[in-house]
Amino acid sequence: MSGYQRIAVVSTASGSPDLRALGREVARGALVLTAPTGEAKAVAQAVSGDVRPEILLAPVRFPDADRGHRLDALVREHALRDRFRDVVVVADPATVTLLLRALAPGQLASGGAVSVVALPRADPPVSPLRVALLGGVLGALSAVLDGLLPLFVPPLAVGVCGLLLLAVPSQRRTGREALLAAGIGALVVVMIVAGSTRFPSG
Repeated sequence: MSGYQRIAVVSTASGSPDLRALGREVARGALVLTAPTGEAKAVAQAVSGDVRPEILLAPVRFPDADRGHRLDALVREHALRDRFRDVVVVADPATVTLLLRALAPGQLASGGAVSVVALPRADPPVSPLRVALLGGVLGALSAVLDGLLPLFVPPLAVGVCGLLLLAVPSQRRTGREALLAAGIGALVVVMIVAGSTRFPSG
């Protein structure tokens, strides 16, 4: 789902049909957070991914009042760190209930042994180095092609491409980088023109 990260919350009470469906639904290489128990480990084996035991997911007889919020914070922290991977959380039914109550309260009614939560995720950050390099190349290219093309055509063309890419959710970062690079390229062109006017060649 574009713009969302899937979090599959799985109970150790899941049956074989649930686990087979989970294995088909979750992308390979998922991050699998499990309680440090044998039951959780057995369920986690149904998913192809990076398994990480978490003490906080272990079952407790008398949970603290803020346990649900701590579980929510744990899962969100891992999801943010690996935001372009599916995340699977495996725990006992009571822990799963507390987690879902904090993570996605609206899904409790429809949640069974496996509940899939979609968390909004931000677009990846732009790369300043890539933007600066592309902007510099655009400015230099504009100066080299002066006479063959109007001076600001390369930065303008890249800027238009960036605007078009912003409309494609999976390409928003590239679109933002193209727009920033076009701005830098135009600035480089202005600096080159100003320099050549101030210090004209013989």
